[in-house]
Amino acid sequence: MMGLRFSWQCVTASVLALLAIAFLPLVQASPEVNAPAVAVMIALLIIMMIVGATLFDATQASLWAKAGATFIAAHLGAWLLIGELGDRSGGATTSFYLVLCALWLVAWRCVSLLASIKPVTLWLRLAVPVLFGVWLLILWEAVVRGAGVPFVLLPPPSAVGARIASSMPIILADINQTVFKAAIGGYLIGCTSGFAVAILADRYLFLRRGLIPIGNLVSALPIIGVAPIMVMWFGFGWESKAAVVAIMTFFPMLVNTVAGLATAGAMERDLMRTYAAGYWQTLGSLRLPAAMPFIFNALKINSTLAMIGAIVAEFFGTPIVGMGFRISTEVGRMNVDMVWAEIAAAAVVGSLFYGILALIERSVTFWHPSVRGG
Repeated sequence: MMGLRFSWQCVTASVLALLAIAFLPLVQASPEVNAPAVAVMIALLIIMMIVGATLFDATQASLWAKAGATFIAAHLGAWLLIGELGDRSGGATTSFYLVLCALWLVAWRCVSLLASIKPVTLWLRLAVPVLFGVWLLILWEAVVRGAGVPFVLLPPPSAVGARIASSMPIILADINQTVFKAAIGGYLIGCTSGFAVAILADRYLFLRRGLIPIGNLVSALPIIGVAPIMVMWFGFGWESKAAVVAIMTFFPMLVNTVAGLATAGAMERDLMRTYAAGYWQTLGSLRLPAAMPFIFNALKINSTLAMIGAIVAEFFGTPIVGMGFRISTEVGRMNVDMVWAEIAAAAVVGSLFYGILALIERSVTFWHPSVRGG
């Protein structure tokens, strides 16, 4: 044991895995579904992988090798463990949850190792959140199926994935209606107009003192109160949803841009005055570049507000297409897997939208300390 350095995650995982031996089998399976000997062998194989990963992690191997060993043990073990559930109605036993916790700890160790590798590359930046998200799905799948949670309360991710695959044309049509028509249209209108009014408010003091308090007031308006009014004004098409999104995104852009334009230091402004620069020259050369972190902060906040506003607005009247329409109708039909499929699609689209804005921000505000330090 000399020279070995054990991590607490792997040691705890091995203790839980060995403790699970006293509570075998992993699932309450009938003999005609799966031979007890086969089930015990699979359980022992998973436990051996956990213990083996623990011992290898304690050696002087490289971080990459340790991360690879813990990755294989955690994910292959999880695949075998969930596969043991099969179509059994008996559900999981105590040993199942002990082994599940052990595998989760091994996965935790894997992520910790990946986060410690230097230099930090783009793939490593992506690997940590991806593995974290994958294990949320694994735990969701294992607990829902192992505990026998009713399908109408919470379907497993595998059922949601199957629904997405079988309903892809419907989901794509809903994304086109909600995202590319309502959300992005209202987002562009709200952000552009908010930015333009912020420039005017910065130029004219009476506008700044009059609009900012109103902006704080309007930002507190409930969307469920605004959406029906917009439907009455603009009809049941995507235009009314875009109007809701425009209202939701206008004032965050206004407030953040006005605050950002005020961040330029007095010394820099004095320097521009010594160059005989006018208001618009100072704005373009100094104050707008300094305000870019605030502007992109508003753009990123509005990217999530746009998705929420467009989906919720569809609850109050829409054509027979759209993510909000689909969620409201499928809930009434108890098709919860379709509801979760639409939620997953909205989450993926919203994350991509936010990620694209974050990449643009890094290229535009490369000079900012937060970007240089990243």
